[in-house]
This record gives sequence, structure tokens and C-alpha cells, in this order.
Amino acid sequence: MLKLGGYLNILFAILHIVGLLWAEKMFEVVGIAEGMALAKRDIHPLYPYFITVVVGILFYIMGLYGLSADNKYKKLPFLKPMVFFIGGIYLIRGIGELIIDIGWQKASPLLENTYSLIAIFVGLLYLVGGLIKWKIIKQNNK
Repeated sequence: MLKLGGYLNILFAILHIVGLLWAEKMFEVVGIAEGMALAKRDIHPLYPYFITVVVGILFYIMGLYGLSADNKYKKLPFLKPMVFFIGGIYLIRGIGELIIDIGWQKASPLLENTYSLIAIFVGLLYLVGGLIKWKIIKQNNK
């Protein structure tokens, strides 16, 4: 579970970086074009690209934590709390957007719900994977 969550986060990181080749289209598809245009105008012309790179790096780090917890990468600091923190962030994002239409994205409702379900899925991978890894719950091995 943690390995899959880790690889998914690394995939999200790669998609963010590669998506910069078509940044405006990517911002439009995920529903943040308006906000990024305002940031470009009001903060700095490179701000949307900078923040996308930062988000990509954060996804990459979260991926490394998933892989580290699954012993596929070196042991990272604060591994146990970080795995649960990452799972919690994903669950809050996914459930929050489904229950309370936060409205920060302007993508189609289908895409917004899909993003939320993906977030819930990845959050559960980290949460349940962490609970099993640290034997907080026992995995049924039949």
C-alpha cells in the first residue's frame, strides 16, 4: 500500500513538472487558470511556474516517504508521523472537497470529484498502509 502511494506521488510530481510544457492548458484543465492568471499579474509573471515546481517537489517528497515506509528507499526522518500526516492531508483534501464545495478549483464537477476520489484513495493507502506497517491493525494473511 505504501509503495503504491509512494509511486503515485512520484507520478503526480512528474506530471506537474512535465505539465509545465503546456502550463496554461494544464491550469485550465485542473481548474486553476483564473487564480494562476491573477498570481501571474499580481505577484510575479513566474509565480505560477514556481508554485507548480514547489508542489511537484512536495509530491516527490511525499512519494519518497511512502517508499521509505515500505523499505524501498532509505529511512527518512519522522517517518511514522509523516506517513500519517500525508494520509491525513490527502483525506482532508478529498473528503473536504466532496462534502464542502471549497470552490478553489473551477474544473468540471466530474474532474473535481475524480480528483477528490483519487486523494481519498491515496490517503487511505498511506493511512491503512501505516497502520499495517506499525502493527496498529493486523493484516489478515490467509
